[in-house]
Amino acid sequence: MRFEFSTATRIIFGEGTIRKAAPIADSFGKTALVVTGHNQERVERLLDSLKGQGIDCHLFSITSEPTIEMIQKGSTEAKRAECDMVIAMGGGSVVDGGKAIAAYLTNPGNIYDYLEVVGKGNALINVPATFIAIPTTAGTGAEVTANAVLQSVVHGVKISLRSSMLLPKVAIVDPLLSLSMPPDLTAATGMDALTQLIEAFISPMGNPMTDTLCREGIQRVAHSIITAFKKGDHIKSRSDMALAALFSGVALANAKLGAVHGIAGPLGGMIKIPHGVICARLLPLVMNANLKALSERRPDAIALDRLKEIAILLTGNKKASAKEGIVWLENICRQMDIPKLSQFGVTQDLISELVPKAQKASSMKGNPIKLTIRELTELIKSAC
Repeated sequence: MRFEFSTATRIIFGEGTIRKAAPIADSFGKTALVVTGHNQERVERLLDSLKGQGIDCHLFSITSEPTIEMIQKGSTEAKRAECDMVIAMGGGSVVDGGKAIAAYLTNPGNIYDYLEVVGKGNALINVPATFIAIPTTAGTGAEVTANAVLQSVVHGVKISLRSSMLLPKVAIVDPLLSLSMPPDLTAATGMDALTQLIEAFISPMGNPMTDTLCREGIQRVAHSIITAFKKGDHIKSRSDMALAALFSGVALANAKLGAVHGIAGPLGGMIKIPHGVICARLLPLVMNANLKALSERRPDAIALDRLKEIAILLTGNKKASAKEGIVWLENICRQMDIPKLSQFGVTQDLISELVPKAQKASSMKGNPIKLTIRELTELIKSAC
């Protein structure tokens, strides 16, 4: 048995741990680019504590999915201010944006030199600037992943900047920061985390360490997502979801993802639609397609046993079949009013364009079986 495992240098989890951010940042330097999202007020306490520690702060906002142009602008501002660290406090987009800025801050040349698909895809030359991630949502696990997802507006695609050096120096996960998430965002981000846990668990590239995290994370989501959705101030549920998201990020960074994200990546680049909504609508459909394809073409696959185990973890029923796990997911999506993809403009013409792109997506490599064009087309149609 051989495998590698990597994650952020330091992970700090728990209620109130945001208070540790300033003292930790002080050990890395005295000038910080603080990356945040829409909610400027949420970062004010952090800024006050950083300034109280004698750290000069420069604020940079990412109010949508990060684009290549945003990263270029952010790194330019950071260089001009001679920042020696980047601190990102916000959702997955903010954290990914902060990662990319930290990388481009210390690496020469054009950002396209390091981007996959639309650029040269070269490896980073220098270690990124010190990066501290502080997530305020519970979904992407971006605080412990080794890539930054960016939008190329010109090319109409989502692409990644990838490197093990992108793993944050410190990840501070404080569940209290997620209390302000509205129900729809709670549902979308929570289902993103669950998708990542499930896809990493059935990925052929998983290992005993990621399997352990996935099992624990899946159970926590099953126990808490509906409560977090209905009672946003329920801290126990928020803590479960924050921990599950953290585990999902660690797992995907080491075990890869599957067909849900293989579709979600290209689709998100083609049309404006919340990533978590795509994951939620596709997850039970992809699981069903995998179950059928594996049963027909690879009946001895380990992934079939994993699909059954997922059902047991989700339902709490030790005798649950894989199909019952899929039904559980469908019911959860129904309870949280996850919208259909057609509501965002996904049409037959778009599906025809999407499927070939999805087949080429890097995430497809982590799916337990290669799905055909017909299988992909039908399941996407069903999500509409």
